[in-house]
Amino acid sequence: MANRPSARWRARVDEETTEVAAGTRAPSDAFMSELFPESLLVATDEALRAFELAVEALRGQDDNEAFEAIKRVVLMLNEINEDHDGAGYETQEREELCLYIDHTLMEHGIDVSALAARRGISRTEITDDWRDW
Repeated sequence: MANRPSARWRARVDEETTEVAAGTRAPSDAFMSELFPESLLVATDEALRAFELAVEALRGQDDNEAFEAIKRVVLMLNEINEDHDGAGYETQEREELCLYIDHTLMEHGIDVSALAARRGISRTEITDDWRDW
């Protein structure tokens, strides 16, 4: 199963917190909890879990259902990003989220390249119609 980016981000926050507590990192050098506040982590994790469930429920290779699942998660992530002043997902996080969507679809038997090609787009564009982040 694809690792949720939110889990990796949480691990980075936790690692930094441990370093500060151990005295191996100065509090003034700690910024992960600002980049990834708990509200962002929780909301992102919930959105990605909902996407996983939607993809698991897909029957066959129905393109419309697959794109509806993609659309729903992207719109949820748009809202989360907006709730965090439009700065919840920076370049690296955006790339991680897009890769996660791609990998989750593939893990559930969806040929993402073929899905995208049938829409006349590349696999890297499957979120573009709805993505604001």
